[in-house]
Amino acid sequence: MPQLEYSSPSTADDAVRALAAAGGSAKVLAGGTDLLVQLRSGRIRPSVIVDLKRIAGAVGIREEAGAFVIGAATPGAVLGEHAALSKAWPGVVEAANLIGSTQVQGRATLAGNLCNASPAADSVPAMIAAGATCVVVGPKGRREIPVEQVPKGPGETSLAPDEFLLEIRLPPRPPRSADAYLRLIPRTEMDIAVVGAGVSLTLDAEGVITAARVALGAVAPTVILVPEAGAALVGSRLGDQALEKLDAAAKAAARPISDKRGTVDYRTNIAGVLARRAATIAYQRAESRA
Repeated sequence: MPQLEYSSPSTADDAVRALAAAGGSAKVLAGGTDLLVQLRSGRIRPSVIVDLKRIAGAVGIREEAGAFVIGAATPGAVLGEHAALSKAWPGVVEAANLIGSTQVQGRATLAGNLCNASPAADSVPAMIAAGATCVVVGPKGRREIPVEQVPKGPGETSLAPDEFLLEIRLPPRPPRSADAYLRLIPRTEMDIAVVGAGVSLTLDAEGVITAARVALGAVAPTVILVPEAGAALVGSRLGDQALEKLDAAAKAAARPISDKRGTVDYRTNIAGVLARRAATIAYQRAESRA
């Protein structure tokens, strides 16, 4: 059995070289809450683990011209303790704080949750609704892509074997803007989402929605952005008619499977319900902001 090697590079370039040298058999370590479980179960057998934590910018949260930059190895618990981030993007922080137990949140990261590429990932609908982007590093340098372009299918991402995600960026927040994330799970906590819904809204001074993004989890092979659902809200004050259109758009976009957590019909209906509820919370939060 080949020996598993461990690499802890101090620069992004060194990390890229370590990944390239492995010829596709390396795995990246950010928090490790998914990776270590997969290793112990034998689901994956990499030749080398590349730990990102020593790379500058990989751990921590910083503000740049109103945007928030979150290092790929930043634990979810740190997000919840960051007052400015929690105020600007409560839905993203809520979603991150739903990943596992308190102990897991001390290690789990947004980047790991995204790159694990589960359709039911909690933080991903919230990040997509927020319009978040990722900084991806590889042999050709750095590129920035929308979060929704990272997952390609269950357990599969668009990143090349010699690329890794270094940062997640949340854009500057316009006035009277807010977001929310909700999920349905069979238990009261620490379970996989049957459906998840993230909504981000911006209002004008009269309370009319001028921009909206809606994303759904656990209803397709990847978390999906639903432009029709966002469009259903724009121009409204979130009255009953707008909510009905949102509900219909969310249901129309859903392409779930039936499993032990829920049937196709159940998941489809819940997608509409959660989208409505998340939109209502986001709207109420946006109204309270100058």
